[in-house]
Amino acid sequence: MNFEFSEEQTMIKDSVSRFVREQYDFDTRRGIIESDDGISREFWTMFAELGWLSVPFAEEYGGFGGNVVDIAAVMEEMGKGIVVEPYASTVVVFGGLLSASTNAALKEQVIPSIIEGNCLGSFAYMEPQSRYEMSDVSTTATASGDGYTLNGVKTVVANGGTANKFVVSARTSGEQFDHSGVSLFLVDATAPGVDVKAYKMMDGQSAATLTLTDVAVDQGQLLNAAGGGMGLIEQVMPQILIGLSAEALGIMATLNTLTVEYSKTRQQFGAPIGSFQVLQHRMVDTFMGCEQTKSMLYRGLCESKSVAEGETDAVALAKTVHALKATVARYGKIIGEEAIQLHGGIGMTDELNIGHYVKRLMMINTSYGDGDFHQKAFNQLSYSA
Repeated sequence: MNFEFSEEQTMIKDSVSRFVREQYDFDTRRGIIESDDGISREFWTMFAELGWLSVPFAEEYGGFGGNVVDIAAVMEEMGKGIVVEPYASTVVVFGGLLSASTNAALKEQVIPSIIEGNCLGSFAYMEPQSRYEMSDVSTTATASGDGYTLNGVKTVVANGGTANKFVVSARTSGEQFDHSGVSLFLVDATAPGVDVKAYKMMDGQSAATLTLTDVAVDQGQLLNAAGGGMGLIEQVMPQILIGLSAEALGIMATLNTLTVEYSKTRQQFGAPIGSFQVLQHRMVDTFMGCEQTKSMLYRGLCESKSVAEGETDAVALAKTVHALKATVARYGKIIGEEAIQLHGGIGMTDELNIGHYVKRLMMINTSYGDGDFHQKAFNQLSYSA
């Protein structure tokens, strides 16, 4: 099987790689994080001009017409620079949900503005009690006239402080834990009754708590049929998990490269530490962990293509992405810890980039379920097969 990227995918990948290498060094990133927005609007406009924001969207909306492989190519290179601009939350997650939506008018209205760089979006799904169970929704959407009234609280909304719009999950029917009865609404950040409290996460990226108090939405703001939100989420989730895993792979590869380079220069007992066999073995282990992750990622990409072509069912793909996320959690922890330890005392400092890569890996692990959550989900699907 051919695992090489196409010519177009290679061009996109090289474009992002060149940007990270030439314009997004560690000091630039730190300056962006310390700014009021926590992102660079100038760089976001550049992303739009270079066509990166159009990658997964259909050509009818002005998009590139790409797929999950194109997303993975971009996300892996962004991981190498731990880019803080909200590509994942806006393009992959928010944009992915819109693309899969059955509301044609909503797609025609919003997707072009994402591609142009004018709309930054986020998915508000997590609640204080829900942890990783996306169907645990206590936010309510009560029928009111020709629309609904939303009330509830959403936590850890990725890049919520900079988002113009949110896709919000709310319950239109059923009990708190029911799989059915969850609906997805598009909500403006400036709508009456929407309160956004932004804060920084440990990886430097921003998040927010979103409080909805009697927020009025109409039928046209539903992404798909009322009560069918979980089906839409499950349709898009493989793309989301693969995109985040590709970002994690880029981080792992960079940590390995930085650690090997450092081991050639740090002297101990009159010799570079990279010459010590026991440390060579540890670096081989981290290299193999990175390769294992890459293999699982490529399997996920292949199965995504097979599902799109009708050759594989969605359950097989779900098992693979659960296994992929569990693999990212396992080897991300090993690679991150080894990188810090082999750098010695400086590996713990905020001035060195190593810790920042590791923190981002830790945040990816907790996004949409940690390793234990996905291992359990994989086991359940395997036993029920």
